[in-house]
Amino acid sequence: MRVAILEDNPILAEGLGLLLSNSGFEVAAVAADADEFAKAMAEQEVEIAIVDVRLPPTFTDEGLRAAIEARRLRPGLPVLVFSQYVEEIYAAELLAAGSEGVGYLLKDRVSRVDEFLEAVRRVAAGGTVLDPEVVSQLMVKKSNPLDRLTPREQEVLALMAQGLGNTAIAEKLVVSEGAVHKHVGNVFLKLDLPPSDSGHRRVLAVLAYLGL
Repeated sequence: MRVAILEDNPILAEGLGLLLSNSGFEVAAVAADADEFAKAMAEQEVEIAIVDVRLPPTFTDEGLRAAIEARRLRPGLPVLVFSQYVEEIYAAELLAAGSEGVGYLLKDRVSRVDEFLEAVRRVAAGGTVLDPEVVSQLMVKKSNPLDRLTPREQEVLALMAQGLGNTAIAEKLVVSEGAVHKHVGNVFLKLDLPPSDSGHRRVLAVLAYLGL
C-alpha cells in the first residue's frame, strides 16, 4: 500500500515513514508543505495520504486544505489527518467533503502504534475513523435528532463514528453481536435513514451524529 505523508516536523515525518515502512507500507512521498504535497500527489500513485492539519506558513489549516484539495482532484482518495488538539470545525469540514475513506486523529494517538496502524488500514479500505476525543467534543454540541436514541444506542453510534464494526463494538461493550445488530438497526430507524446498503447507512448515521 503506497502512502504519502504531509508533515513539516522532520523528526515526526521520519518516524512515521519508518513505522509505516516497517509495517508493510510503501512510503511513496514525504512532503513538508502543501505545495510539495500537491506536486507529489500529481506525480505519484498513492493509495492513502497521512496529513498534519497545521503547516507553514500560518500553522492553521494548510494541511486540511491540502487534504480536501487532493480528494477533490482524486475523488475517493483515503485521507487520515491528525492534529495536536481537537479542532471540531476542521473535523466537520473534512467529513463534509466526503466521509468514506476519512480519518481524524489526535497526534498522541500516533504513539499508540497498533491503534494508529489499524486506523491507517481502516481508512485505506474506505472506512471512517474519528478519534474518541474528537467524537466526544463534537457530540457536546449535537443534540438533535440524537435525542431519539437511548443511551445504549448513542453509545453504539459513538463507536460507529470511531469506525468500529459490529463485532468490535460487541467486544467493547461486552454484549452479543446480535444485540449490537439490533441497536444499529434501531439507530437507522430512529434517524430516519433511507433504505440502502448497510455500509452507506452507517456513513449517513455518523454524519447525522456529527450534525453534518
